Amino acid sequence: MRVKLASILSCLFLLSITAATVAKDYYVYVASESEDEVALLKFDEQTVTVVKRIPVGVWPVEIEGPHGITVSPDGEFWFLAMAHGRPYGHVYKYKTGTDEKLGRVELGLFPATMQMSPATGLLYVVNFNLHGDHVPSSVSVVDPESLTEIERITTGVMPHGSRVSPDGLKHYSVAMMSGMLYEIDASALNVIRRLSVGQEQEKNGQAHVMAHAAGKPDNKMPSHPPKPTWVYPHPSKPYVYVANNGANEMIEVDLKSWKVTRRFKTAPGPYNLEVSADGKKLVVSYKTDASTGFWDLAKGVELAKIANSRRVTHGVVISPDSRYAFVSVEGIGGQPGAVDIFDLDNLKYLVTAEVGKQAGGIAFWKMVE
Repeated sequence: MRVKLASILSCLFLLSITAATVAKDYYVYVASESEDEVALLKFDEQTVTVVKRIPVGVWPVEIEGPHGITVSPDGEFWFLAMAHGRPYGHVYKYKTGTDEKLGRVELGLFPATMQMSPATGLLYVVNFNLHGDHVPSSVSVVDPESLTEIERITTGVMPHGSRVSPDGLKHYSVAMMSGMLYEIDASALNVIRRLSVGQEQEKNGQAHVMAHAAGKPDNKMPSHPPKPTWVYPHPSKPYVYVANNGANEMIEVDLKSWKVTRRFKTAPGPYNLEVSADGKKLVVSYKTDASTGFWDLAKGVELAKIANSRRVTHGVVISPDSRYAFVSVEGIGGQPGAVDIFDLDNLKYLVTAEVGKQAGGIAFWKMVE
């Protein structure tokens, strides 16, 4: 009996080792804004390969500027925001795997980041409106089946960082030139809360919110603007995290009290950020510093800051198993863009894939064992 038990335990031990060492393949899409190209990357935990370069857009002699990219929750489709239009931009829909273009919908000025809600099935796209006067812009709500814009919700000046809550019931974005965080009811399709994210605005936040309630435009900048560029909800706790690009800081917002609970001083130019699925780490791109930061959320400390392969660090996406971070880097001059891959367990740089110029929007597709 003892021999049998020992044999069974030995087999179980070997199986556990085998399971732990089975390599996975990770697939990521990245858009190159100055190339009108999307690259599909495959990372096998050692090397990274550009599987495919996908030409995008419809104008053969002009750069249309692919900016934001996202994959549907079921992994069946990917969507691409083409920022430059005549005058308006578009969102394109593609089939994953074949990367066949299925259609497009015209939105506002400079559509940028976006995400689909697993609860409503709708796509929420911020219209960054880089052109002209600093006036409030909007979040476009798109039916991804019919490729129809069903609502346009006014928020602030230069909205960015479109992300939905884990349950898909709330949508969050920030307005770069208004210094505000917005919470939208993903079903009712209206703004339900606003929050000033800068320290100066925080002191005078009540007057700012009252101005909003009175319907006044959200186009005044404080003397020390936070210029928020990204927001990301915690996967399991009632917090969202905001990158205040102009103030060189990140903030934590408690969704229950709707207040800033922590501020983290960062390297210059925090731009995009993401929280790992296990809720333990936050990875932030430092656009000005040409580096990536890795933070322990429980302790509120930066564990490491690692230089990127070239300048102008942009987007961040983390694999669903919380093991790897994929960071897009624009490059400068005639340099190709890049995606740098980092090991989150050991906090080290692994490998780089070169893609088209000005690599920006990045989205995770799937893991395959």
